[in-house]
Amino acid sequence: MMSYTRRNTLKMLAGIAALGVLPSCHAAPADNGRNAAAAATHDAAAAAPAAGRPLKIGIIGAGWLGGTVGRIWVKAGHEVMFSARNLDKVRRDIQGLGARARVGTPKEAAAFGDVLLFAVPYTAMDQLGKDLAPEIRGKIVLDATNTNGSDPRVQQEAGGNVAVMSSILLPDTRLVRAFSCVDATQIEASFERGGRNPLAVPIAGDDAQALATAEQLVRDTHCVPVSVGGLANAVKFQRGSAAFRNHTNEAEMRRILGV
Repeated sequence: MMSYTRRNTLKMLAGIAALGVLPSCHAAPADNGRNAAAAATHDAAAAAPAAGRPLKIGIIGAGWLGGTVGRIWVKAGHEVMFSARNLDKVRRDIQGLGARARVGTPKEAAAFGDVLLFAVPYTAMDQLGKDLAPEIRGKIVLDATNTNGSDPRVQQEAGGNVAVMSSILLPDTRLVRAFSCVDATQIEASFERGGRNPLAVPIAGDDAQALATAEQLVRDTHCVPVSVGGLANAVKFQRGSAAFRNHTNEAEMRRILGV
């Protein structure tokens, strides 16, 4: 009688387990809520930009380089406002990028962005620094502009260092020299390779957090940042140096820069 009862009891328990009421040895851990939350967090992280969260970026000068890098950042998941003198052209350039891409005046883009990319003719920097002073104060500014190190003002006020001159023209900003010595088409090609053989992008900055943000934004373009340290060292990759427009990989760029 006992064996009959035991056999029936085992059958009953097996049926209940099959219905999912009782855990089996292959069932998920009891804390399913925690696992679901972890899975959701993982999925969200996978969908977000590599920086961990989307940034609001203002492009001051959405021409060849600024427009290219800005469009890549939109594709990477960031919110970007593009500004330029010809806004109609910019609107055409960003068609199809969706709601994360918008167009505004330089003042609007400067106010919008937590991070700003300056990619304008160097002759415009002085006036922009004055016109946008309230909007850019305290913000991270990626400086992709260029002028000759022998420019009289650069020589007189910054000892020939363009990055230092930029920090004078854009005071009270957390300036990082980035994307200044690489070609827009090379950045775009590196992005399209999806991380294979990434383009080396030299950067320099005095603010550690701003430098870290710049490094991540370079990675978001599927390029690799190569830091030379502070702005004083940015002469290593300004116009006229061996690194300028030298589109190569990280190892070779480090050799050229001596870092």
